[in-house]
Amino acid sequence: MATASAVLSGLEPRACWRHFAALTEIARPSRQEEAVIEHVRAWAAGNGFELRQDAARNLVVRVPATADRESAPVLVLQGHLDMVCERLPDSPNDPAEGRIVLVRDGDWLTADGTTLGADDGIGIAAMMAMAEDESLQHGPLELLMTVNEEVGGPGEGASGLDPSLVSGATLLNLDSEEDGKLTVGSGSSTDTSIRVEQLREASAAGAVTLSVSVSGGLGGHSGTDIANGRANAIKVLGRALREALAVCPFRLVSLQGGKSWNAIPRDATAICSLPSEREAAFRAAVESAAAAISDAYAKTDHGVSVTVTGAADAADAWTEEGTRSILDLVAVVPNGPIALSPDFEGLVETSTSVGEVLTDGAGLTLHSLSRSSNASALPDVVATLDAAARLAGGSLELGQADPGWQPDLDSPALAASRRVYDRLFGEAPVVTAVHAWLETAVIGARVPALDMVSFGPQIEAPHSPDERVSIPTVERFWRLLAGVVDELSAT
Repeated sequence: MATASAVLSGLEPRACWRHFAALTEIARPSRQEEAVIEHVRAWAAGNGFELRQDAARNLVVRVPATADRESAPVLVLQGHLDMVCERLPDSPNDPAEGRIVLVRDGDWLTADGTTLGADDGIGIAAMMAMAEDESLQHGPLELLMTVNEEVGGPGEGASGLDPSLVSGATLLNLDSEEDGKLTVGSGSSTDTSIRVEQLREASAAGAVTLSVSVSGGLGGHSGTDIANGRANAIKVLGRALREALAVCPFRLVSLQGGKSWNAIPRDATAICSLPSEREAAFRAAVESAAAAISDAYAKTDHGVSVTVTGAADAADAWTEEGTRSILDLVAVVPNGPIALSPDFEGLVETSTSVGEVLTDGAGLTLHSLSRSSNASALPDVVATLDAAARLAGGSLELGQADPGWQPDLDSPALAASRRVYDRLFGEAPVVTAVHAWLETAVIGARVPALDMVSFGPQIEAPHSPDERVSIPTVERFWRLLAGVVDELSAT
């Protein structure tokens, strides 16, 4: 098996790829970034850079200006240290344990059976490489490396940023995923949980226990991929079970699925209890539902599948009435795009995504993340979720609410980035916003009056084992970053 360094051999910019290779060997799941923090700490010390850390574990590395740029204003480069650690069920590799095996496929770099971590490993690697490169001119730099970006709660990561760490007035966010675009806005979001409890009773004597699983979907980011028609494993599983329930009553033992609040669930599993004489009918009903589901996603997510296997005996299960109520709840909880943006053509304005379902004793929790670039639209989405909860006899709990990043088309940082892009590539960049949460929104709230712009290489299918980054666009990203830093620090 080739090492990461061997796979990346000969690629430019070499220093950036070298740092990225090192990051692939470090476990850095959200809320468990200690190893990568120590990696950055050692790197900063080895280069003589000052490093500060706040109570939320965010880092700022201060890089001195190059010769003749000492009087330039401080420029902040920002990215996040954590990554979504998804893996295929049969993969021997696991990013959560620092096992990412790189695969080079033509002009693309991906990982063998896991997420790649280009989101946001490429951004972190680029800023580290820039700090070391003595051939590049720049003013004083602050490398802001946040934690818990993928799952951050109140007081965590960017939302817990100590504003005194940042002295610069201009910030370049290196966490975008579309080559050729300059991002100047992002949506606000609201995290919600529906909690419902239903009566459970002992399993009937002689009952058979079966596992129904959904797998093989593309998954992806629940914001940027929400309009691509991909299967949400939780909703797919709910549909299959509800259709089976209509012809063959059974009792739910548990419902589990999803791993991240901001990823489209790829896998979900239900454990079901039913009389042994109904097993054949149940399997046939699920198979019929699976065929219809396969047809529904034939063009957008053809790999999604529904399977039935045997499972260990269950001591108890929800009643048939409780089972029906839970499956009705899964059916009515909204999921997908709700409205399109009136400002940016083809961009989703408002959406909601069911990210996780958990069973805990008699209780079931459905975790959703709702987004909108129009903050006034979110209360209506939350009201729909609340109504669904109450109709199921449950309750809605509001979690973290993150602000949006309002576009400033007169931004000096945007103007400089446009000039550099046009000069380097001979064409104008696309200026846009994203239907996703960006840390810039929270950082801008924590450090008022920051002038911000975001850009990056082409990264596809982030948050899923199909994640890949376009190798040529990493070099374009590097050239743009170096050019914009030079432009903003010219005196």
